[in-house]
Amino acid sequence: GSRALRQASAESVHQTDSTFRDVHMLKIYHTPGSRSVRPIWLCFELDIPAQIKRVDASYRGTPEWRAISPTGKVPAIEDGDTTICESGAILDYLLARYWEGRLQPAIGSPQWAEYRQWFWFAEATLIRPVGLYRLLRARKDPIDDLVDEAESKFREGLNAVASALNDSDYLLGDRFSAADIMMGYSIAITEQLLGTDYPALMDYLGRLKERDAFKRVAALEKN
Repeated sequence: GSRALRQASAESVHQTDSTFRDVHMLKIYHTPGSRSVRPIWLCFELDIPAQIKRVDASYRGTPEWRAISPTGKVPAIEDGDTTICESGAILDYLLARYWEGRLQPAIGSPQWAEYRQWFWFAEATLIRPVGLYRLLRARKDPIDDLVDEAESKFREGLNAVASALNDSDYLLGDRFSAADIMMGYSIAITEQLLGTDYPALMDYLGRLKERDAFKRVAALEKN
């Protein structure tokens, strides 16, 4: 194995349910604060046994790590002979392989369409301009027009999510789903930008933080 994986610290999550007795231990490669929060959170919600392996950023350029994650990024998972390195695709895979039908509406139903919309909105629409905004704002010579455009885009996204909640606990009304895991990470990393402008999103994030699985992820992030 690579130096990165040999030196990575690991935490095991165990489940004695017979559903998993013959399953190879799933490995989730994780760097604190990254999108690897999403698959870990999902495993905690569904009690999917997983070994969480920390990967230091200094190892991401090594050939051994690139064999697992071609872009050098986290998350990545190994599940037997299967390797995946995109957070949304990882959640889709885990839901289909281990818990088909849980944390998602019936496939093809109107609510499933809404679920898929918010599942991918969290990454494709909301987070991309947030990243650009943070990058440009950190520059010593920020390009004002680009900063303003990035801020406008991510605030449009935040407004859309706030509107979708519409006094509901979760994106699908009172039903927690994997879309809330995707979105919850996205909202959490924008928390400092919310201020008092988005009370519905702060309340939503507060509810997510009260979930046992979220608390376990938060505790893991501190270690």
